[in-house]
Amino acid sequence: MDVLRTKTVEQSIAETDEPEHKLKKNLGTLDLIVFGVGVIIGAGIFVITGTVAASNAGPGITISFAIAGLACALAALCYAEFASTVPVAGSAYTFSYATFGELIAWIIGWDLALEFTIGAAALSTSFSGYYQEVMEGTPFEVPTNLGSAADGVVDLPAIIISLLVTGVLIGGIKLSSVINQVVVAIKLLVVAAVIIFGVAHIDTANYSPFIPPSQPAPDTSGSFMDATLISTLAGYDPAVYGLAGVIAGASIVFFAFIGFDIVATTAEETRNPQRDVPRGILGSLAIVTGLYIVVSLVITGMQNYTDIDPNDGAPLATAFDVVGMDWMGRLIAIGACIGLIVVVMILMLGQTRVGFAMARDGLLPIGLAKVHPTFGTPYIFTAITGVAVAIIGGLVDLETLVHLVSIGTLFAFVLVSIGVVILRRQRPDLPRSFRTPAVYVVATASVLLCFYLMLNLTGGTWVRFIVWMLIGFVVYFGYSYKHSRLGKRQAAEAAGTPTA
Repeated sequence: MDVLRTKTVEQSIAETDEPEHKLKKNLGTLDLIVFGVGVIIGAGIFVITGTVAASNAGPGITISFAIAGLACALAALCYAEFASTVPVAGSAYTFSYATFGELIAWIIGWDLALEFTIGAAALSTSFSGYYQEVMEGTPFEVPTNLGSAADGVVDLPAIIISLLVTGVLIGGIKLSSVINQVVVAIKLLVVAAVIIFGVAHIDTANYSPFIPPSQPAPDTSGSFMDATLISTLAGYDPAVYGLAGVIAGASIVFFAFIGFDIVATTAEETRNPQRDVPRGILGSLAIVTGLYIVVSLVITGMQNYTDIDPNDGAPLATAFDVVGMDWMGRLIAIGACIGLIVVVMILMLGQTRVGFAMARDGLLPIGLAKVHPTFGTPYIFTAITGVAVAIIGGLVDLETLVHLVSIGTLFAFVLVSIGVVILRRQRPDLPRSFRTPAVYVVATASVLLCFYLMLNLTGGTWVRFIVWMLIGFVVYFGYSYKHSRLGKRQAAEAAGTPTA
């Protein structure tokens, strides 16, 4: 049983020209940068900033963002080389198929499904929360029993936004890009307002101590499920604040960076992927990292970290309420509500492109890879993804599952960083319009830092992740291995049967 059979880069590129699986090339550098900025700036900047400052790092959350941004930057350099070498839909899944082989590629694809689908569903519920805050007291207010899966019957706004976004994605990548550009512009204006008006209300005394003294973590009782894995393995009691809290905070705020890798999933729909995809990945990440650091400085400067409610769903808005600028809180809520729409859209875009690539390879039913004759989008898989996101977002409380998104993404980053070195050694002849500088140093640092951040997630998160991966193994050996196009091609060649 050859589960590590690899598909050559040439095969991957050739399959992009198959008429029934051919995607339209409509994207340029600006589209990709805006896609990246659009998906990264979401719940992270509007919610996680205050939560992690209060619970883990204090003002040191700025360092947490810098650490998470560094991990992403190292992985982004590896992604950029891969995307310029293998300009095919599927991102880390496609890259792994060319280096590690089919089983590892399947694991990555299954892992990315966790990242994108659960992430989109989680953020659809975040949209719902902000929507209800904005529409409270208006004719568009949602009844309590229809506004939350946790406190009511169903989360209706989350369902509706998921289905509307699905329609936009089916309508074409360029339509999605235009809508994204408009919404990103609004979102950036809101973030700029937060920085400009917030700076005037900073009290530098709130920055002292910048890294608060370490304290025992509350309410964990030393349990494996609630403690970070590294604290369990090392045998020390879980702690918050201090250097350990800052690093643990980096593992949590990493969720705020999720999405830049989606730029790589659009390589097949980019006019000049060898040039534009690296620019899109690195450009969007640089912009967002800078904004996160500045906003975290503003919120911890406006309000002492001890006064921030870690359970506050809108800490930025609350910080402005404290200084008497209630109108800014309203503006932030509106910006977050609008901004989260495109985050849901782009996460779903990433899932549809990865799933499309897996279906085209036969690892999922190949009919799912059918492209719409007019819009040039994988409309069947997009519709299925939209319904799945709507059901999960509408019926399930996803607070616990959000951590799965972070561990899944970090795992993908580790494999991509290893894979770029393997492909350099296996295929030095391939044209690379972008080459990762000091590739062995960058890739090694990326692997070590990403894995260390994974260790700083809870034992419960690791258990759920392993269970999800085991389910993936069952699906692979039960269906995908037998239906793989690559496997069928190799079997036909071995039997001397001509293949298409």
